Order: sequence, then C-alpha cells, then structure tokens
Amino acid sequence: MPDRLLRSRAALWTAFALVHGWIAYVGTVLIPAKAFWDLDLYRWWMWQGLHQGTWPVLDGDWVYPAGAVLPMLLPALVDAVGTQPYAVAWSVLVTVLNAVAVVVLLRWAPRPGDPRAVLGDVDRSRSEPALGAWWWLAFLLLLGPVAVGRLDAVVAPVVVVALTLALRHPVVASVLLTAGAWIKVAPGALLLPLVLVLRRPWRTLVLPAAAVCVVVVGALAAGGGLGHVTSFLSEQGDRGLQLESVAATPWLLAGLVRPDVQVVLNDAITTWEIAGPGTAAVASGLGLVLPLALAAVTALLAWLRPRSDAASTAAFLARGALLVALTLILANKVGSPQFVGWLAGPVVVGLARPGAGGLRAWRTPAVLVLVVAALTQVVFPIAYDAITLQQTGATLVLVARNVLLVVLAVVGGGGGGGGGRGRGAGGRGPPPPTTTPRVSAPAA
Repeated sequence: MPDRLLRSRAALWTAFALVHGWIAYVGTVLIPAKAFWDLDLYRWWMWQGLHQGTWPVLDGDWVYPAGAVLPMLLPALVDAVGTQPYAVAWSVLVTVLNAVAVVVLLRWAPRPGDPRAVLGDVDRSRSEPALGAWWWLAFLLLLGPVAVGRLDAVVAPVVVVALTLALRHPVVASVLLTAGAWIKVAPGALLLPLVLVLRRPWRTLVLPAAAVCVVVVGALAAGGGLGHVTSFLSEQGDRGLQLESVAATPWLLAGLVRPDVQVVLNDAITTWEIAGPGTAAVASGLGLVLPLALAAVTALLAWLRPRSDAASTAAFLARGALLVALTLILANKVGSPQFVGWLAGPVVVGLARPGAGGLRAWRTPAVLVLVVAALTQVVFPIAYDAITLQQTGATLVLVARNVLLVVLAVVGGGGGGGGGRGRGAGGRGPPPPTTTPRVSAPAA
C-alpha cells in the first residue's frame, strides 16, 4: 500500500464507510434471510421482553451470557417489530463501535519514559496504527455479512480497544474484556496472555474483572435471574459436532464417499451437524479438550513470556492473544463462521504496534487470516446450502479453510511473539427461525 494512501485519514474513513455500507446492504437488502438471519432471532427475543415482559436469563435459561441482552436491546429500542429496521439499527450499532475502535487505534500514541506507562509501551516510530485499521477493513470485507450480522461483531471492536490500551491502561482492558465475556465468552480468554505480562495482575487485572462480574451477577439477582446466570454453559452440553468445526474435517471428507456419514439438522438449536461413526464421542470429548488446551497454551505462553524488553512484551501480547483465539476455534465442537472474527483483534493490534520483529513478523499471519476470512465467506453464506447437501466442491472449500486454521496456529500463533525464553532470554525453545435453517448463533 502506498505510504501516502496508508497515512491518508480521508481515504481510510471513506473506505470504512464503503465497507460497512456494503455489508449492511448485503445483510438488510440483498440476502437478509441468509446473511442476517440471527438478527431476526435477536429481535424476537427483545420483542418478547419489551412487549410480553419475558426476558432472556431473567425468565429462563439462555444460550448466551446475560450481557448479550444489552447489544440486542439497543436496536430494539428503535424497532422491535420490523425485521429490516432492526437489522439496519444493528448495522449502525456495529459501525459506530468499529469507528470508536479505529479512533482509539489511530490516536493511541505511546510516549517512551511516560511514568504512567506500564511495561510494554512501544516507540511510535516502530508502530503504524493506520496499517492495522486498513487491514481490519480488508478483513471485514472478506469475511462478509457475519462480520456485522452476529453477536461477535459487537465484541470485536471491544477486543481491539482492550488490546490497544492493555499495556498502558490494564484496568480498562480488564473491564472491557470481562464485559465482552459477559456478551460472548471468547474475549474473557484473552485475559490469559495479559495476566502474564503485568507487574501487578491481581490489582490491575483480577480485581477489575471481579468487580464487573459482581455488578452483572448483582443486577441479575435483583431482576430474579440469578438461577439462570450460568445457563449459557449448560445450554451447549447437548450439541453435536457442528458441520463447520475444525474437528469435523475428517468426517466432511468421509461423507463425500461414505453413506453412513451425513449432515443432519439439530432442530432444537437450528444448526447443522455432522453425524457418523465416532462423531458423538468427539463432540463429547472436546468439552474436556477445550479447557485443557487453553491451560496448555497458557503454560506455553508463561514459558515464552519476555522479561524486560518493552517491544517484545507488546508483540508477545498480540501474538499470545492470537494463539488463544485460535485455540478457542480449533478445540471447539462449535465452529460457526463468525468465530473467525475472533482472530481480527490480535492481528489489528499486532500490525498497529508490531514490536519486536517489525511488520515482517506479522506478514504471514496477517495474510493467512485474510485468506481464512475469504474462504469463510464462501462457506457462509455463499456455499452453505451446498455444504449441507454434501456437494464435493463446496465441502472442499470448508476443508481448505479448516486446514488453513491449523496452519495458522503453527506458523502464525506459535512463538508467543518473540523475545521470550525461547529466543531473547537465551533459553531453549519448545518443540515447534426460517424455512431454510441456517447456522445458529452459538454461545461460546
């Protein structure tokens, strides 16, 4: 990208408006039933609350954490009856949140020697926030409607802001990531690499996170929903192996030649799953594998964490966050397309403040994530019906996407961002509701 264009704020904001406008147009006008189906479900839940007094979590178990009510409610205050007005209002909400995240990214200006700084500030000469913003726009365009029309679109800008501010304002980052976890669980896992690099994690990370949890649980208790506060965890227990999950890949291929491997609809949650010999056991086992995988990744990051170099600390945080996000995807029996959005925040911040290794260190993961995003849009919404029918070409696109996610975990998420014991410290490194059902909006 020419340096002049890269630094042009007018060009950046023009592109921002065009990308968000296009995705909103696709989801609200061109193919709303396919692209933004989940938004109509959100609208229905909020209509029940506003007009019938029956609220998710307060009046029963729910598939999402309690905080998800807030972003769903805001567009409903505009219109909870009409499908399109609600979708337009939702698109505006996501656009505003993304704009705030870009402003924070562009205006974040670390000052070496600032006494208020926390370990990890990076010299501005070694960072280029606009590059991260431009990359994010490309990612949103390539990922398509699910980059806006799902609940994950609300927490994506929260993650960008949190990771941008994390090393100078860890309390703010902790509050944002914890609040994000009460909307969609995934952001909470990004506290893991952050806790490893802070000087006083109990005071700057754990206590603010606990305070947010107390506020949320207290509000639920006051509203009579305390008994349902953890229902989003149990609601996932009966799910099978979702069609798009990485773990389903062998059965996707087997289903092209074997009649005993089929794609089936889980009517209870309106999502497509793969069914065949061994799939039930794998789905059940992944419930245990996911927390163990997160624990293993945390242990790896603890071993690789840098000790003193500020630039390496910044790179470590972004690369560690990417590795955690990849783990959440790879070890998950749910594989909905919007999960790919979890990869954006770490890459955006990594490109904006590259730290040790410069932009060269982020070139490969940045390109791979863009390719993954493009393939994911082909999977959903473009070729999803063909995949559910087990057609060869469309299925192989999904297989290729899943293989690239594994490759990304190996070459893009490994190493913790450089500067840890494996390199800079001189130690030894480790071994390298519709007529046509769509993807449901899963909770974690």
